[in-house]
Amino acid sequence: MRLYSALISLSFIWGLSFVFIKWLTEFAGVWGTVFYRCIAGTMILLPFLLVKRKQIAKPIPWKHLIVIGIFNAGLPWGFISLSETYINSNTASVINALTPIFSGIIGFIIFSKSLSKQQWIGILIGFIGIFILLDFNIDSLFGQSFIGIGTMIVATLFYGFASQYMKRYLKETGVLLITTCSLIVGAGIGLFGSFVSGENLFDINVNPLVIISIIGLGCFGSGLAHLLYYYLMKEASPEFATTVTYLIPVTAMIWGYVLLNEKITNNLLIGLIVICSGVYFTNKQTAFKQNTKEDVIRKNY
Repeated sequence: MRLYSALISLSFIWGLSFVFIKWLTEFAGVWGTVFYRCIAGTMILLPFLLVKRKQIAKPIPWKHLIVIGIFNAGLPWGFISLSETYINSNTASVINALTPIFSGIIGFIIFSKSLSKQQWIGILIGFIGIFILLDFNIDSLFGQSFIGIGTMIVATLFYGFASQYMKRYLKETGVLLITTCSLIVGAGIGLFGSFVSGENLFDINVNPLVIISIIGLGCFGSGLAHLLYYYLMKEASPEFATTVTYLIPVTAMIWGYVLLNEKITNNLLIGLIVICSGVYFTNKQTAFKQNTKEDVIRKNY
């Protein structure tokens, strides 16, 4: 019962993250949202890292940690924030569930991973789910709908690349070090993005909604959620922990409906079912399951 409670709690935390992004982007901007969530998450995890600093294996692979910070935090979180300025949080969460599917594709194209026939079927099913979300109007993805659905798909591509890169180059590196470094690099990208886009990080309307969103995204979404996730992997199994992939879009829909009054459309529900079916088939093979441990870490969410 305790494990299931932790799993459900984790899904609600990461599902709520999409609402926090929606709120915070309105006041802090796209890259300001990345900066503040990364800083808040760093403040939670850095003390734990300092306590365990003597256990960190040397030499530290700084180059690979920076790459992961760019593609697993800074860039995807920026694209998710940009997407949510155009689409609902629940739609973003459903597209985010494609991450394991894109991880498989990138593993095949860039990292020479082999995929079974069943996994290719799962990938095809996942794309059908995207078509359903677009109401089969594919041309819109390359036009006015690109900033929104298209940028959200790009974010999942970044996640997919990061998961494969992490598996290839950071097998022996501790999760706490990877996560903390990712947040620090992500904060740097948020700062740089704000400078380039003209956003003023320090000129925002600080109100309860902003404070709640920063705490929710950084402290809970990037801090507490990771502790829960690795608790589930340790006490249950990696396969049990990764079932949160299927729960996050559902909880995000609930939060979006309750807190943002977002409609739950038939296309969204059917698209979710189809995408989750594709994720199931793509990850069913034992040889591919290991990848999903990194895929779920978002952060996101």
